[in-house]
Order: sequence, then C-alpha cells, then structure tokens
Amino acid sequence: QVQLVESGGGLVQAEGSLRLACAASGRTFSSYAMGWFRQTPGKEREFVAAITASGGSTFYADSVKGRFTVSRDNAKNTVYLQMNSLKPEDTAVYHCAANPYYAGTNSVGYNYWGQGTQVTVSS
Repeated sequence: QVQLVESGGGLVQAEGSLRLACAASGRTFSSYAMGWFRQTPGKEREFVAAITASGGSTFYADSVKGRFTVSRDNAKNTVYLQMNSLKPEDTAVYHCAANPYYAGTNSVGYNYWGQGTQVTVSS
C-alpha cells in the first residue's frame, strides 16, 4: 500500500516556475515507477511526466518537454516535478501516481494516486 500526498501548487504568472512534490508513505517507494498527470474540468486525465523506480530514465509529454523536469529522492520517499516557463494552458490539477511495473505514459497501470494539487497560471 502506498499513500501519496502532493504539495507545491499555487498561482503563478506566465513564464514563472513552480516545484511540485509528492511524498509517499511505505517502505517500498523505491520499487515503484512514478508518474505525474494533470486534469482540467471536462477533459481526460493527461500524462505529463514519468520516472523509473531507480530514477535512471524519465519520460515527458511533448507539451512539457524542455520546460518540466521530473526527479526523485528515494531516501526521502519523494518525487518532484520542476515546472519552468509555465503557460496558461498548464493550468490544471496535478496528480502523482505510483506504478509497480513500469514508467508508463498511460494512466492504466498506476494503481496509487494522490489527491492532487492545483496549479493556476495567469496570463
């Protein structure tokens, strides 16, 4: 069982930066790949970024590549999402999720989810 709690969301102007954190409970955090997804009202959940269990490989949606960076600290049971050059279209609720098998770009396979943190980017 893994419990996930996101933090770091807020209101920021366009071109600004935010760093999201996702703290995980449980002793098996280092065996899970982790993903970040985002969702806006009326739209499907969208893949943002993922990182393998070891942190050795990362994957990004084309819309955030070059602006966002996913990382993890297994000693602190935490995964991060550094978001730079934010755009109004990045406004969403951001969720972290844990996948015991692989760092997928589809929400299927992620069986633990956090409640999410709101990110609002003003123009």
